[in-house]
Amino acid sequence: MSDFEIFETYQRLLKNEELSTPLAAILALTEMIEQSRAGTMFELVKELKDGAEELNLKSPNPISLNAGCELFIEFITLFPHPSANFSELKTELIRQGQQYVVEALTYRKKIAELAFDFIKDDSVILTHSYSRVVMQTLLMAHRRKRISVFVTEARPRGLGIKTAEKLRAVGIPCSVVLDSAVAYAIDKVDFVLVGSEAVVESGGLINAVGSNQIAIIAKAANKPFYALAESYKFHRLFPLSQYDLPSHNPKLLSFTQPRPPGMSLKTQSNNASEVNPHQINQEQIAQNNPDVDYTRPDLISLVFSDVGSLTPEGVSQYLVGMFAG
Repeated sequence: MSDFEIFETYQRLLKNEELSTPLAAILALTEMIEQSRAGTMFELVKELKDGAEELNLKSPNPISLNAGCELFIEFITLFPHPSANFSELKTELIRQGQQYVVEALTYRKKIAELAFDFIKDDSVILTHSYSRVVMQTLLMAHRRKRISVFVTEARPRGLGIKTAEKLRAVGIPCSVVLDSAVAYAIDKVDFVLVGSEAVVESGGLINAVGSNQIAIIAKAANKPFYALAESYKFHRLFPLSQYDLPSHNPKLLSFTQPRPPGMSLKTQSNNASEVNPHQINQEQIAQNNPDVDYTRPDLISLVFSDVGSLTPEGVSQYLVGMFAG
């Protein structure tokens, strides 16, 4: 194996804002094939699996990334490979991987066209955080219909602000809603529209933290909850709770041990201001909270994908067929 740095390659590819994490992972694996010295399919697949594992270990939230790696390695494994010229086979695998990414970049438009039919004139939509495919859907709807959008703040990353700024820049009426005010706003909403980190075997959704509670509120208010997901985000994962997610670790939501009474706080002599040991800042809160959560399939009305408008049960069936070979 060459000295190929797959994580650095992956991070470089992610600088292209059009590339989502699964597609960046697929392109990183194709570059790994270019640098590979493997002489057999067995050796190549092992190298790719090792590369995927390195990406998994070095990424703070590897769920969406793993979906892309899983899809590409499955494709490599099932690809017909005559043993006559392995170098030519590697060239073809690289071409196929790159071609798939080019095609996959068109999926957002397909999804937007599917979801467009469910958006009526004068719709009030609630969306959460930032999603490229949701943005494309809202922009398409804005060109042909009148819509207004509530956007959640989406802490701790605050990506809802990015969504709101982009919507306002093109003239879409929008209002930023506190994450804690979703229940207050839900009666003004016609439906909820969110993106996805991954859609799992149960038909459930993994997305920016807060999606689950929005889905619960939407269900209680009898409002449709629609998820938009490219098929490369369909993931062979079956979480039963939030704590089954690969991104979960025991440090999340941990209790801070209070300082024992009477213990003095030592400060540097040249520090004029006294440090407050009980002060809490936003960075500490973010580190102690998850980035994503899991939404059960019974809370999801439909999943719009490039392979069609699917019920959560339909997603399960598609995943079975997708990896059945």
